[in-house]
Amino acid sequence: MKNKYAAILLFIAVSASIISGCNNSNQKKVVTTIDTFANKEKKTEPAEKPQRAPIINISDTVSIKRIILCTKDSAATFERIGTKLGEMYMVKLGAVIKKNGVKVTGQPMAWYTANKAPYFFEAGIPVDKKPTKITSNLFIKEMGVDSVTVAHFYGPYNLLPQAYDALKDWMTDHKKKLSSTPYEIYVSDPVDKEGHLIDPYKVQTDVVFPWK
Repeated sequence: MKNKYAAILLFIAVSASIISGCNNSNQKKVVTTIDTFANKEKKTEPAEKPQRAPIINISDTVSIKRIILCTKDSAATFERIGTKLGEMYMVKLGAVIKKNGVKVTGQPMAWYTANKAPYFFEAGIPVDKKPTKITSNLFIKEMGVDSVTVAHFYGPYNLLPQAYDALKDWMTDHKKKLSSTPYEIYVSDPVDKEGHLIDPYKVQTDVVFPWK
């Protein structure tokens, strides 16, 4: 995953709910914010101040059952990933959720299947039941109760590879192997009610490694 973040800082900011008005009046409104920042190194500029190390708490647990409405896409450049994710969550998935009257039951999720261009990835939103009407570019992913190790990550998103490294070390130490593709869950909203970015060290992203 290091290569994926080496050149450009991708800061994905997603709230715990996804589509405004997609559920009944008792459902919390959804706000999704996806911000992409280009942070290319320039030799003529002074070196940036070293970032503080992120907070990474690892827990060995089990995943919960989920029905996830998903779509997939690709990006020719790394810069396009954030824009594509925004379209996937807000437009493609949001429209189907609203049309089918299903409820959002969890935070946004993403799976990355390539770490070099072209980038292939999936985006998903957990829902309470399978939608009856979905288009051909959407699909349902069902997740059962599996053994997983989770890195609860707090810090700037460009440091997220450290969470992957910590999980790889845990897998090696415990002689475990991946049983499926790792994924990310965007747990907390990095933007406050006024639209200002929250201290990234108070924003949680979970990196999940299913294992056997």
